[in-house]
Amino acid sequence: MTTLNDENYYEKQWEFMSASQYKSFTVCEAKALAELTGEIPKENTEAFLVGNYVHSAFEGDEAHEQFKKDHEPEMLTKQGKLRAAFIVAEEMVQRLKKDTFFNNLYQGEKEVIITGKLHGEHWKGKIDCLNIEQGYFVDIKTTADIHKKIWSENRRVWIPFVEAYGYYEQMAIYKNLLEQKYKKEFTPYIIAVSKQSPCDLEAIEIREELLVVSLNNIKGNLERVSGVKNGEIKPRMCGKCDYCRGHKELSGFVSSEELIS
Repeated sequence: MTTLNDENYYEKQWEFMSASQYKSFTVCEAKALAELTGEIPKENTEAFLVGNYVHSAFEGDEAHEQFKKDHEPEMLTKQGKLRAAFIVAEEMVQRLKKDTFFNNLYQGEKEVIITGKLHGEHWKGKIDCLNIEQGYFVDIKTTADIHKKIWSENRRVWIPFVEAYGYYEQMAIYKNLLEQKYKKEFTPYIIAVSKQSPCDLEAIEIREELLVVSLNNIKGNLERVSGVKNGEIKPRMCGKCDYCRGHKELSGFVSSEELIS
């Protein structure tokens, strides 16, 4: 198995499963496979870039300056000024830098690559801040509104953004991989910062039982996800994303009521 480093981490998508890859397959198998095979480029949405802008600021000055240099065309207007989303991103960074609780918590090694085996698959992850001595890790999450309720079609209930975006699963995977490696317990924490002006902050902990349920859900889904990824199972189309819209073919009629089902 390949040893991962900063240079090859994002290249080894076939050898390793990751939380983001797993999530993409559970959202739309067809689009996830198309991105993996290179049929379509992986999206670098503005929301994705804003999140990485904030992350890179706490990775270190050199990493942050390199990120801004690499993504200057997406971040600047034709007049050479920061786009509105990145003005807010800089506000988010400054807000975190001024927060005492965050600075006391965010102590440890930054951008730590972790690998291991879970439910028969090789996994990889990159942890924002790892404190091995005190047995915890921290991930920064950016979101439009920390307290916005999101409707879950599967569960038929309103859920928080940390559940809707697969962060329970991500934290459960990281916790499991860390505990395999270091033979001790680790507690996950999320620092959430909103894309608002002024931005909102929250320090979030996740109950143990939610992490256990998440690992069980991964176990239940992983055989199919791996089968689709490895070409053993035909991918399903979600029918809702941009990829599915672009590849949709009519095969018959639907009733008008089905349009909103």
